[in-house]
Amino acid sequence: MVGPGCSSIGYGEAEELGPFFTQKDEQTLKLNPHRWNKAANLLFLESPVGVGFSYTNTSSDINQLGDKITAEDSYIFLVNWFKRFPQFKSHDFYIAGESYAGHYVPQLAELIFDNNKIVPKSDYINFKGFMIGNALMDDETDQTGMVDYAWDHAVISDGVYNNINIKCNFSTPNTTNGCNEAMQAYFDVYNIIDMYSLYAPTCNSNSSSSYNRQRPMIQGIAPQIFSKFDRWHTRPAGYDPCLSDYTEVYLNRPDVQQALHANVTNISYPWTHCSDIIKTWGDAPSSMLPTLKKLIAGGIRVWVFSGDTDGRIPVTATRLTLNKLGQKIIEDWTPWYTNHKQVGGWTIEYEGLMFVTIRGAGHQVPTFKPSQALQLVRHFLANKKLPPTPF
Repeated sequence: MVGPGCSSIGYGEAEELGPFFTQKDEQTLKLNPHRWNKAANLLFLESPVGVGFSYTNTSSDINQLGDKITAEDSYIFLVNWFKRFPQFKSHDFYIAGESYAGHYVPQLAELIFDNNKIVPKSDYINFKGFMIGNALMDDETDQTGMVDYAWDHAVISDGVYNNINIKCNFSTPNTTNGCNEAMQAYFDVYNIIDMYSLYAPTCNSNSSSSYNRQRPMIQGIAPQIFSKFDRWHTRPAGYDPCLSDYTEVYLNRPDVQQALHANVTNISYPWTHCSDIIKTWGDAPSSMLPTLKKLIAGGIRVWVFSGDTDGRIPVTATRLTLNKLGQKIIEDWTPWYTNHKQVGGWTIEYEGLMFVTIRGAGHQVPTFKPSQALQLVRHFLANKKLPPTPF
């Protein structure tokens, strides 16, 4: 899951962790050697309605979207999906997502957790845990962490950094004109480098789907201050910075849509990574920390991971957020190793939560570090710590 309004098929399946990736020729697919279906059965969910090829026959539905409706619709989908495919009902079920899925995933997890206590056996979901990456979880710490990260990684000047700290208060959604001007200077830098992966090249393609294309501004999403700026709404790109261009062309081909049994209603707009028709967002809690605390206390497995070259929701923000969560540290800052005997990142084991950094990965961790991402999900599913020594 990504979002709000972005496609789990376009990003997750076609460019990150699915079995096949699109290619530059825009005609053929290539097998992903680090596909996550080596570790588990995968189900990609487009949510909310209006994302990708998903649609509604009631156009007013699009104007009523928000976190709560998204969770409820996703839950109804899952209950019915398990009825349609009962052979999977006894399997352990996990949820994973990135970015705005820091809202989507915990909220859906909470709905499953609560409903499992009251629903009939036929609707019970064998839910065990969730994993979220570079995840938006708390407005105050996410915004503070973004600015701190940009200064610490030589993206913004001392002057811009100090001006933001003087004029902005991220503990409130209200901003002054002075704060808006200071934040605009911050976002201006990301017109020329990729916010989603600081050290990756940008796409020089003239295609309309290149990373620097902006989405229509979605009003009302979290974080309340940052979401007011156009640059917050840019779309991410993959390791090949033009990869999203190939995907957009591929998924708009009529023969591909026919093979996927998609767009059977002939929607009036082209397929895009992030929905052009979702322009308002009704509700977005400023913090997901109470939900995380509740699920941890309920015994749900929770892993949070962070690619450390992402400027959009950086590792700095996630560390501040987890410190604010206040769980007891069981094992502090420990390196973990890949099967090539290299440091893959670091871990902090909290009481009821595992935090993992992935060294050198941008916002979409499986795109930038596919081998490490597959190692991560395998250890998550097995509930095993990543190796603290070379092997």
